[in-house]
Amino acid sequence: MAAPADRTPAPAVPHVDTLVVGAGLSGIGVACQLGRTLPGHSYLVLEGREASGGTWDLFRYPGVRSDSDLHTLGYAFKPWTKDRAIADGADILGYIREAAHENGVDPHIRYGHRVVRAEWSSDDVRWTVHAVRTATGEPVRFTSRFLFSATGYYRYDEGHTPAFAGTDRYRGALVHPQHWPRELDHTDKRVVVIGSGATAVTLVPALARRAAHVTLLQRSPTYVLPLPSRDPVANVLRRTLGERAGYALTRRKNVALQTFLYRTSRRHPAFVRTAIRLLQRRLLPRGFALDPHFRPSYDPWDQRLCVVPDGDLFRALSSGRASVVTDQVETFTPYGVTLRSGGRIDADVVVTATGLDLLAFGGIELAVDGREIDVTKATAYKGMLLSGVPNFAFALGYTTISWTLRVGLVGEHYRRLLAHMAARGHTAFEVDPPAAGEPDRPLFDFAAGYARRAAGLFPRQGTGRPWRMNVAYRDDERLLRHDPVADAPLRFTSRPAARPAPDGTARQSGGAVRRTGRGTRGGAAVPPGA
Repeated sequence: MAAPADRTPAPAVPHVDTLVVGAGLSGIGVACQLGRTLPGHSYLVLEGREASGGTWDLFRYPGVRSDSDLHTLGYAFKPWTKDRAIADGADILGYIREAAHENGVDPHIRYGHRVVRAEWSSDDVRWTVHAVRTATGEPVRFTSRFLFSATGYYRYDEGHTPAFAGTDRYRGALVHPQHWPRELDHTDKRVVVIGSGATAVTLVPALARRAAHVTLLQRSPTYVLPLPSRDPVANVLRRTLGERAGYALTRRKNVALQTFLYRTSRRHPAFVRTAIRLLQRRLLPRGFALDPHFRPSYDPWDQRLCVVPDGDLFRALSSGRASVVTDQVETFTPYGVTLRSGGRIDADVVVTATGLDLLAFGGIELAVDGREIDVTKATAYKGMLLSGVPNFAFALGYTTISWTLRVGLVGEHYRRLLAHMAARGHTAFEVDPPAAGEPDRPLFDFAAGYARRAAGLFPRQGTGRPWRMNVAYRDDERLLRHDPVADAPLRFTSRPAARPAPDGTARQSGGAVRRTGRGTRGGAAVPPGA
């Protein structure tokens, strides 16, 4: 059971060292790392919603769960101790909040503060961050030496729904999973789930437990990989070696397995395609047609694989409580949908599990010395800093393996960067852009529809180090954990920071800062080369 969030009012603080935007899986992880490893470094977390947890608090649709094992989706510093490695949303949310409570993060989160703009001043060596209290619309200002965006990469206020013809005529319930109505009762109802991604394959077996029938209606199939929800090796290691040692070893094992699957998929796609089909065939009734429903037109890992724990999707199909149709919606009718092929599906509930819309840095406007920053013209450096934007960092995870693996390494490197600066008296860093004419490519360089739709909304990445966004954990482990902090594109300055003037608005916003005496790596105590 997760510890309750601590909402005790704390002394007002108008200025902090690091201001973290977002109290989801990434933001809580970064805040924990700052508190654990940088004594004396103050921080504050601003969260636009009224609760922590990000995705895992927002998504409330039936069956919501991870599609990565929690030994790698979890934090390196906090073992996952439950038997199920692929966990449901409530357990993941509890884990995140428990980590925040255990590491003293709760008092330093300001809920209901949506950041809308951040302005950097080189003269003052600080960010001025403009937020809005979501409950009242009141503007609030904060200042900080560093700004860290942990907002994820998609819009929280709306999901992606294509413009289907005839929806105004439909008399049933039409819902998007991102905004699942609490009052919706699908018991004994005919349900159609439109989509073929991770959300769709999660919803179908969960809804099928109570619905009269569930139809998965997909325009094109995806790779669906059945995996056991429990990791027997992990459970044995935890019992024999203890929670921390067993967790660390399981984490290494699973990183190696995920990396092996990804690399084998890219090098030998036909072999992986055949292996997945054999697993699927074992879980489906004799004579069930895999084609066209489970035959994607692309190679494995051109888009992300969908994981189904214990083959629950295939068990729902085998039971007859669910079915799959590969076709396109022609139009909605008052009682369901008609298909491009001429067929018809009657439905009391239609779920549009049609994807997400992405948003760079939570939609925050950035300005440097009075100049508006167009983030689409900037280049990501080490996948965590932006060219031309001083004292700014961001966390984006992997799309090929567990998200948090990369976020954890980014948090480590950010801590090393701060310690490096403190040891040498630096007050600011800035990344010089790559040379003119250097080749670049989209930050999310893969074939998923949501990535293609958002290619022009995000910064670019380069094609070589340190500009390339790595997809392999081992490469990032070397770059972010072991390689030196400083290299040619990263420029440091040592201008003294101006003392923040008292600001009534900021002081009224409230907020405790983290000044912990724990840890051994911080400030000038860190040796050169940290």
